[in-house]
Amino acid sequence: MSITISAQDVKSLRERTGAGVMDAKAALQESGGDVDKAIEILRVKGQASAAKRGERSASEGAIASYIHAGGQIGALVEVDCETDFVARTDEFQAFAREVAVHVAASNPQYIAKEDVDEQAREAELRVLREQAAAEGKPENVQEKIVEGRLNKWLEDIVLLDQKHVNEDKHESKTIGELRAELAANTGENIVVRRFVRFQVGEE
Repeated sequence: MSITISAQDVKSLRERTGAGVMDAKAALQESGGDVDKAIEILRVKGQASAAKRGERSASEGAIASYIHAGGQIGALVEVDCETDFVARTDEFQAFAREVAVHVAASNPQYIAKEDVDEQAREAELRVLREQAAAEGKPENVQEKIVEGRLNKWLEDIVLLDQKHVNEDKHESKTIGELRAELAANTGENIVVRRFVRFQVGEE
């Protein structure tokens, strides 16, 4: 059954999600007018469309650099997209530079969880399991503790899972969330392809 959705409801939902008029209206229809459910519907659809974008080739892009005050630490980052047009936009260039700033400050080891060396992950898991066992907690509790600590460890070393160092500016969003926002705004697949960090005196 179709329900009546007011223009104000659509406007309000668009302001909260950045969705298009028709998408916002359809989500409100689907949720029976429940705004929170409509937001959830839009998020799921957004993730689905982002996944589709992820299958498209990103062969354009930019290399951004950042040198920290004093010239002791620096980073180079390659961020790719689908078209030269998007690569030249201020929004894309700003994102690439923000990633370089973050890499210089946080020294991540990998771009995504899938990139983490399997041996390093297994070694960390063994240590975490031994620590949890030593704390004398029940086994089912131990596994939850280990899972939580492993996720925290991954956050510490995986670029896309880290909150941007400038949390106030970026509202505590992760690099992955900022990338997803840029992908949604541009309609293109955005890929952090590679990075390198330099520190004087370190190899």
